[in-house]
Amino acid sequence: MVLGKGTWVVAGAMVVVWMVLSGPSAPNGSLDSRSLPAKAVRDVVPGRVMTWNLCNPCESANDDRAAEIAKFAPQVIGVQEACVGDVAKIRDYLEDLHGLVYHVEYGSVLRNWGRCGGAPWNPGGYGQAILSATPMTDAEVVEYPDGGSEDRGYMAVTTTVGDRTVRVFNTHLAERRQEPVRAEQVGVLAKAIARHQQTVVIGDFNAVPDAAELTKLWPLAKDADPGCHPAPTATCRVTTDWQSKFDYVFLRGVASRGQHVDPNSVSDHHVVYADLVVG
Repeated sequence: MVLGKGTWVVAGAMVVVWMVLSGPSAPNGSLDSRSLPAKAVRDVVPGRVMTWNLCNPCESANDDRAAEIAKFAPQVIGVQEACVGDVAKIRDYLEDLHGLVYHVEYGSVLRNWGRCGGAPWNPGGYGQAILSATPMTDAEVVEYPDGGSEDRGYMAVTTTVGDRTVRVFNTHLAERRQEPVRAEQVGVLAKAIARHQQTVVIGDFNAVPDAAELTKLWPLAKDADPGCHPAPTATCRVTTDWQSKFDYVFLRGVASRGQHVDPNSVSDHHVVYADLVVG
């Protein structure tokens, strides 16, 4: 059957309408970043720094983790309990689905098949990671001499916060009920922090503000939340589902415009982020 010119025009228009309504797609329902409209590309919030324990093992999907981060669009993000493969996927989702582009540095101190999967002879890296909107330099990964029940450490990078160059540390201290181990870890971390004048220290410290193991840290840095300090009169917002403050944005030579805590259904730790003034 031969169709007239008018029929082909109508059919072509219907195809175009269908393509517009269905939108770009890729396997598993994710968007193809090459097809993102220009308006989907977003800017990060200058000076905003975020810390988040991703929760591992948990059944959280990496696209949900990326969506939680994208709500706040921080300039720098530090995550803990992070598998290298998960962070790579989160970074891709942030770009493909939310138009947020980040550089990534990994602070893996443990290779653990149970935590992160992978081949039995090549398990996935596990530890911390930092995502930054600008390139990072002088990356350093330090494993604590004693990790406690699981290898732990800190990582550090030099990157841009606001419009200034700052040294950023990200750590995860030993699990709860291991106070002496955490005290030794804080001693190692404090020596590294003291070498820098402008520093942001983020992470899951597994200790409340007045815990003895944080004693060496408070003289060097202050909480981004001006109301939070070790004194009994402090007003520190909880950062975990079990109503404890374990997650911190510590500042040295950097001022805070304010700190925020966001409970979420993705992790047993809340998102903590601060808007900073550098310089």
